[in-house]
Amino acid sequence: MQRSRTAWWRLLAIIAALGLLAAACGDDDGGDGGDDPTTESTDETDDGGGDDDTDDAAPQYGGSIVVGLEAESNTFTPGPAQLANGGTTVAMAIFDPLMAQNSEGELEGFLAETLEPNEDLTQWTLKLREGIQFHDGTPLDADTLLWNFETLHFSETSQTRGSLVSAGVTGMEVVDELTVRYNLSEPNAGFPDLLRLEAGWPISRAAYELDPENSDDNLAGTGPFKLESWTRDGEFVAVRNENYWRSDAGGNQLPYLDQITFRPITDEDARVNSLASGDVDMMQTLRGSAVKQVQALVEEGGFDANMHIGNNSGSALLNVLEPPLDDLRIRQALAYAGDADQVQIVLGDDGLTEPSTGFFSQDSPWYSETAAEAYPGYGGRDVEAASALVEEYKNDPERSDDKAVGETVDVEYSCPPDPSLIEVSQLQQQLFEEVGFTVSLRQVEQAAHIQNAIGTADQEPPFKGNYSINCWRAGGGEGDPLTALQSFFGPVATTAGNFANFTSPEIDEQLEILRNNADFATRYAAVEQISIISAQQVPILWSSPTPTIVGYRDVIRGVTDWKLPDGAMGTGTPQSVARFYEVWIDE
Repeated sequence: MQRSRTAWWRLLAIIAALGLLAAACGDDDGGDGGDDPTTESTDETDDGGGDDDTDDAAPQYGGSIVVGLEAESNTFTPGPAQLANGGTTVAMAIFDPLMAQNSEGELEGFLAETLEPNEDLTQWTLKLREGIQFHDGTPLDADTLLWNFETLHFSETSQTRGSLVSAGVTGMEVVDELTVRYNLSEPNAGFPDLLRLEAGWPISRAAYELDPENSDDNLAGTGPFKLESWTRDGEFVAVRNENYWRSDAGGNQLPYLDQITFRPITDEDARVNSLASGDVDMMQTLRGSAVKQVQALVEEGGFDANMHIGNNSGSALLNVLEPPLDDLRIRQALAYAGDADQVQIVLGDDGLTEPSTGFFSQDSPWYSETAAEAYPGYGGRDVEAASALVEEYKNDPERSDDKAVGETVDVEYSCPPDPSLIEVSQLQQQLFEEVGFTVSLRQVEQAAHIQNAIGTADQEPPFKGNYSINCWRAGGGEGDPLTALQSFFGPVATTAGNFANFTSPEIDEQLEILRNNADFATRYAAVEQISIISAQQVPILWSSPTPTIVGYRDVIRGVTDWKLPDGAMGTGTPQSVARFYEVWIDE
């Protein structure tokens, strides 16, 4: 069994040193950190065969693979895109990030050569590597980064603007041909983490401006593969970037594959069956039942898999601006009424993970037992407590839904029409109705489901969302905790990830501590307080950490042992997102 652990203390030590030098972070040995007690996630290759990436076979050029994805995306243009795990898998073939995280949890440069802050963490100066070109042959330079920032990421309609504003970013300026400076209104120790995400995936200005209204037709990143064609809800075909700037440890140009075809297969069983039958060569899943099916394939032989369990959990967003969910009693009642063990059985997560109660799993250094105990229903379902709260609200003459005393308490539960999620929806309906709610179910395709959570600019407040309860995935993320937490909380209209619309002055104070401090103990205390307040106020219902797996034919190599530009080992397949820099076929 292969394991790699994320050592968060290394990341914090780098931030504390007030410098993120790519060369300094590069570690050719790529130690797995498997024995470090401060772990955030577990990547493991199934025992039934294991990934033979560590054998001595020389990589071979050529060949193509088909990858089965959990869902289609609305767009792949960074900024406007709202990418789930499948979309991010495609994006990581087409785009390169400015910053990346290695297997030790260290942030280091990818497209960036260096990223250095000033003394008070209010300016971050990024220098690009020399000689990098986009797929259309235009150069990656400071002017292009500035254009990306102003046009795609900091515009009023961008999905990434909220995370940048939450991070205190006020603008960017060009220093020289390859250097830019991000200006912040306040210190932010976690800022570099944003640049490994969508706001740090530059695209070609020239390609975009050929047809801005249909930018997906001309996608041009700097990644190992380039767009050949995209048929929405059909397939996304990416072909080898012959001029990719990276080479492997032996000096051989990357990537090795000629082509990748990404195919959305929304039904979980159908995706696993496609792998078993050979219709696809690789597939991803974030469903426990499908994870177990892939593990069974590995046991039978002919397949390998890489499993990951991190800080992402199955959950439900509660829109706190929508009555009756604007009342704390109702949110607490829903939490007490839930049954994470039953949800795990329906999803097939039982035996793979423990139930979750917040943003961080028990393996994370940011986990707090005190915060876990603050979540209503911690330790099991409490029908009596839930029923009492529903009854109290129901008989309140000032109940927020404007209904008369004694009338039903109605909520709507929305979820995509995946078979396992339909079962979860029906289970939640039963659990909630047993304590006094009247629950209607709504099935929404994933793209519309995400858009309903986002809402629109013409709402009051803007982007308050068009839902009551949305099944969702949420968590503390794979990077610096500030990145995830500041996106969950903050002004509704300007905080891209605050889908629950929950705000708290106390949480805002703790986020400020996270922004201004690099000391682990100080930051841990702030994260704990945020977790406690969130648990008590219940903007999110938690159920089960998400077990994810990437399954693939056992002749496919390089899935788990890809490296960053300066030689450090990458992070495997976190949240079932694969990277294809060094994938090859051994046949």
